[in-house]
Amino acid sequence: MKEGILMSGIRDPQSLNSIGTRIRYCRENLGLSRESFAELVSLSAFYIGQIERDERNMSIDSLISICDTLNVSIDFILRGYSKYMESTYIMEKLNNYTTDEIDELTREILSLLSGASIENIRVIKDMIKVLIPQLKR
Repeated sequence: MKEGILMSGIRDPQSLNSIGTRIRYCRENLGLSRESFAELVSLSAFYIGQIERDERNMSIDSLISICDTLNVSIDFILRGYSKYMESTYIMEKLNNYTTDEIDELTREILSLLSGASIENIRVIKDMIKVLIPQLKR
């Protein structure tokens, strides 16, 4: 297996052997139809279908928009794995806040999750994956 972080939830990473297949997998994993996804990335559903079937290439701008909307790294879409460390990325984002603010937010989030089952925590994680790209708009 290659070095790096694989997307969680993928049982057989080798089955996602193309860029289009990875895009389709991520889109479907978020419960998005091709039409609704196309609307989110401002491309046609027909064009998205061609990308997912590896019949057409896409521009860098389209790739960035697709990755941002799917909340996945460009590394993952291009290679099938990601070399960056997720904790480093999170720390970069959190550097804008004071330690006290981070500690308070972390305590509040953990308090909200403390009574949840592991299944519910997984659902919440998946919901966050869908929500964050929508908040960036």
